[in-house]
Amino acid sequence: MREPSFWWTKPGLAAWLLQPAALVYGAVAASRLRRPGARAGIPVICIGNFTLGGTGKTPTAIAVARLLTQNGKAPFVLSRGYGGRLAGPARVDPAIHTAADVGDEPLLLARHVPTIVAHDRVAGAAFAREAGADVIVMDDGLQNPSLHKDLTIAVIDVRRGIGNEFVFPAGPLRAPLNAQLEKVHCILLIGDGRQTPTAIAGMTHAQRPLLRGRLEPDGNVIKGLGRRKLLAFAGIGDPEKFFMTLAATGLEAVAEESFADHHPYTAADAERLLALAEGKNLIPVTTEKDAVRLSGSNSAIAKLLAKTRTIPVTLVFEDSAAVNKLVLRAHQTPSRDKG
Repeated sequence: MREPSFWWTKPGLAAWLLQPAALVYGAVAASRLRRPGARAGIPVICIGNFTLGGTGKTPTAIAVARLLTQNGKAPFVLSRGYGGRLAGPARVDPAIHTAADVGDEPLLLARHVPTIVAHDRVAGAAFAREAGADVIVMDDGLQNPSLHKDLTIAVIDVRRGIGNEFVFPAGPLRAPLNAQLEKVHCILLIGDGRQTPTAIAGMTHAQRPLLRGRLEPDGNVIKGLGRRKLLAFAGIGDPEKFFMTLAATGLEAVAEESFADHHPYTAADAERLLALAEGKNLIPVTTEKDAVRLSGSNSAIAKLLAKTRTIPVTLVFEDSAAVNKLVLRAHQTPSRDKG
């Protein structure tokens, strides 16, 4: 779905009218968060966020998995596989599966680290462990209580923060903020600038450290595009973030097209984007997450994919040593099977 703009501004009439529904939703979500989780038998590191929409969880999961691998560990990513038809548990194979099978994020993750999709997170963790994992990195799952987490990192986009601080549907929060903070071990702010959401700044302390990072686009791809004029399109949680990333590199997007998060591209979408690009002599560019959804037998979609340049991004931690310490500490205190 497309996020309503009032989620990200000072609460107004729309937010207050939806507040009764938000109170009910929030009470149910908070109650769910209090449930105890099953032990996976190996450490579980959860990468989550407080709000609906994109914050940078997937690049963070990849970065954390890489840190673990560099330290001799065998991480597997565990994902629900949002938007995919497979309930799992199943190991994602980019050579076989499509976004329609497993979801776009798991397909992207599997290009970097072994990835399991499972609607049942406990079953997925057991499957990963049997496949050779000695640590699980959950891509999303802060609000899912089924698994005990040894380390939970909550990711916040610096530019958008946590919005109007109301719970869905009055705002973007997935559950009351205090209920979520109780489950979080540290907070990662992604983006430029030093600002910290007010509601978060007063709650961080030595036991819940505040980390920072930034998303860096692939320099070789940026250099290869040079001064070409671009058609930028994205169907992610926050398309504007992608457009701003392009602008920050000096690239010129003459046209920008936004779609809803996880948008399944159709032949009509592809034909329209191709016509726009060809009519203005533009190079189409998009995110890695969008590119994995440009698949299928349709000729228009295949043509769009062939003409589109993908802009990979990498999460760079400001203090990688601090993140490394947190991640390895979690690995050294493994969960035991629930008894």
